[in-house]
Amino acid sequence: MEKMSIIDEVRLGCAAVAGKATFVRINEKQIPDYAATLPLGEAASPELDTDRHFIGDPADTAAFFLTLDSINFGSGYFPHLRKRPGMSGYFTVASSLTDHYRAHGPLSAEALAAITAADCTDIFGQRDADGMVQELMALFARALNDLGTYLLDRFDGDFTAPVAAAGGAAETLVRILVEMPFFNDVHPYQNLRAPFYKRAQLTAADLSIALGGKGLGRFHDLDHLTIFADNLVPHVLRVDGVLVYDESLTARIESGSLIPAGSEEEIEIRACALHAVELIKGSLNAAGRAVTSQGLDYLLWNRGQQPYYKAIPRHRTRCVYY
Repeated sequence: MEKMSIIDEVRLGCAAVAGKATFVRINEKQIPDYAATLPLGEAASPELDTDRHFIGDPADTAAFFLTLDSINFGSGYFPHLRKRPGMSGYFTVASSLTDHYRAHGPLSAEALAAITAADCTDIFGQRDADGMVQELMALFARALNDLGTYLLDRFDGDFTAPVAAAGGAAETLVRILVEMPFFNDVHPYQNLRAPFYKRAQLTAADLSIALGGKGLGRFHDLDHLTIFADNLVPHVLRVDGVLVYDESLTARIESGSLIPAGSEEEIEIRACALHAVELIKGSLNAAGRAVTSQGLDYLLWNRGQQPYYKAIPRHRTRCVYY
């Protein structure tokens, strides 16, 4: 029997969770009208902010995005993060790593394997930050240690080797990356298995955009990726009325209470958002409008940067997956 695609596992798992969810539901009747209002031009050509992301030769660019996406988590800690003026938590982290690369060159696999929480505190400008941020810096160090050690053990320390080993298949790159614990974004839900693989999928997408879809950035199956399930796209969909949360869950989120990692509520939020975007994509495709889940993620994530959405609390979970 042919092995199921790892991305199909994500789709099926999240659809199954959505079918059993009690804290979150999808307002399916609204999907066609909502889909029709989306400005799909914004989804057609995702772009990276080159001021806040390092772009060098292909090898150094691959090294940067593998490193960045290894630590592209911490949204539950970001209210405590010392942010750069006018920047979100994510862009603070990305800009800080970019500045380090521009000043000192790429961090080698050996350097990553040995990096400490104190080093991360310096690189990301978090000296004298509170204990929550120090906890995040320790998690960053562990994630980077894992990446450095994995590259040394499996790929002779060469950042381009795992990307090349994927052979132009984003799905294969996901399978490679999820061998590292912090990329292995899969969780039990009742009697189901809920995989998301948010950062592993995002790594392929980021490499494609950064490298113009050429060389190490050429993946033939990007249109098969799902959204990169985090806490922002679900928030946008909730504010826009596509997702409806249980009143008690809404009250907890808006009071600033943490939603525990791996709880049914947290898994439902991510899974229902992912499945809702699949329904939105299906509605648009049926109407003859070509769009990918990746493109919709880019559109909705950027919508979430608008002040209107930022003014409303989103769910916060302290974990290593987003």
